[in-house]
Amino acid sequence: MKKTTKLIVAFVVIGILGAAGAGAALYFKQPMPGKDGKHAESEAPKKKPARYVSLDKVIVMLRRSPGETQAHYISTDLVLSTTAEQEKKVKDDLPMLRSVAVRALSAHTMSAAQALTVEQYAEQINSTFAATYDKDKLEKPFSEVMIGKLIIE
Repeated sequence: MKKTTKLIVAFVVIGILGAAGAGAALYFKQPMPGKDGKHAESEAPKKKPARYVSLDKVIVMLRRSPGETQAHYISTDLVLSTTAEQEKKVKDDLPMLRSVAVRALSAHTMSAAQALTVEQYAEQINSTFAATYDKDKLEKPFSEVMIGKLIIE
């Protein structure tokens, strides 16, 4: 073969190998498809970062059991998970939320209060807040209420 033919063949082979390498790089850089063929990135909606608003020092006197003479108290700090857009609304609602929390927690006696777990308290307060917003036909500006501190004395 002539020298020029060898050079042309060499350039064609190098071009094909370069194109194959570039194609392989693009193929492996694209996201993996999900179960239904869509890209995995589009499956998971992007979550907005959570903001936390604290409702501190909710102190409630517990109901006395029959024959009991000593007063007992429950003290809790609540943490409300919300978005940045609704943070101001949650802060505006804190006095109402404190009142609802006091009403819900004051129904317990000492023995009933000691029997509940932190998760059960959080569940009770979440459902009480949801019922209050539903009753008033308002949108609840937070997604969850968590217990930051719980003291039963």
